[in-house]
Amino acid sequence: MNSREDKLKAFDRLLTIMDELREKCPWDRKQTMQSLRHLTIEETYELGDAILDNDLQEVKKELGDLLLHIVFYSRIGSETKDFDIADVANEICEKLISRHPHIYGDVSVENEEDVKKNWEQLKLKEGKKSVLEGVPNSLPALVKASRIQDKVAGVGFDWEEPQQVFEKLNEELEELQHEVEEENREKIEAEFGDVLFSMINYARFLKINPEDALERTNKKFIKRFQYLEQKAKEQNKNLKDMTLAEMDVFWEEAKQL
Repeated sequence: MNSREDKLKAFDRLLTIMDELREKCPWDRKQTMQSLRHLTIEETYELGDAILDNDLQEVKKELGDLLLHIVFYSRIGSETKDFDIADVANEICEKLISRHPHIYGDVSVENEEDVKKNWEQLKLKEGKKSVLEGVPNSLPALVKASRIQDKVAGVGFDWEEPQQVFEKLNEELEELQHEVEEENREKIEAEFGDVLFSMINYARFLKINPEDALERTNKKFIKRFQYLEQKAKEQNKNLKDMTLAEMDVFWEEAKQL
C-alpha cells in the first residue's frame, strides 16, 4: 500500500490535472454543476454495480471517477469563490468530529445502535427541524423507504422485535388481497405500497439491505433468462413459440449453474 506521502502526492497530481483540463480542454471548460449532475449519478450506480459484483479492480476505477467529480465540482466552486476542495474536506472533517463525540468528546456508547441514535439527535441539535430532512427527494423509492426507516428508528420510532414486523407484513398482505378482491385500483396501489414498505422494514430487522437483495435477484434472473435464450437459439427455436413447459426445462438447468 502507498504511504501517506504518496497518497497526498497522488491527490495533488489530480488537482493539478483538473486545473489544467479546466483551463485548456474545451469540453471540461464548458461543464457546469448542472451538466455534471447526471454523470455523477451514473458513476455512482456504476460503483454500486462493481461493489455487488465484488470486482475490486472495477471498484477502484469507479471510485476514481467519483473522486474526479468531487474535484471537478470543487474547482467550479472555487471559480465562483464559493468554496474549494479544502473547504469541502474541512467541512466533512468538522462534521465527523462533531458527530462522533464518543471518539472526540466525553460521550460513552455501548454499540452501533447507540452511535446511530446519537447521530440523529446531534443533527436535530444542529438545527434540522426533522430527522427526515436528510433523505433526498430524488432517491429511488426503495432506497428512500429504507433511509426513512433507518432515520426514524434512530430516534426510537421502531418495532421491538422482528416478529412484530413480520406480523405487520402479513397484515398488509391480507389488506392487499382484500382490495384485489374488491377490484379497487386506487386502494390496491396504496396497499401494495404498504406491503413493499413493510418488506423493506422487515429486511432492516433481518440485517439485509433490500436494494442489494433485489439487485442480486435481478442479476440472477438476467443470467438465467439469457441462458434460456441461448439454449433456445441453439435449438433454432423462438422463445415466443415455446411452451412454458419447454422453457422451464432450460430454466431449471440455469438454476444449477
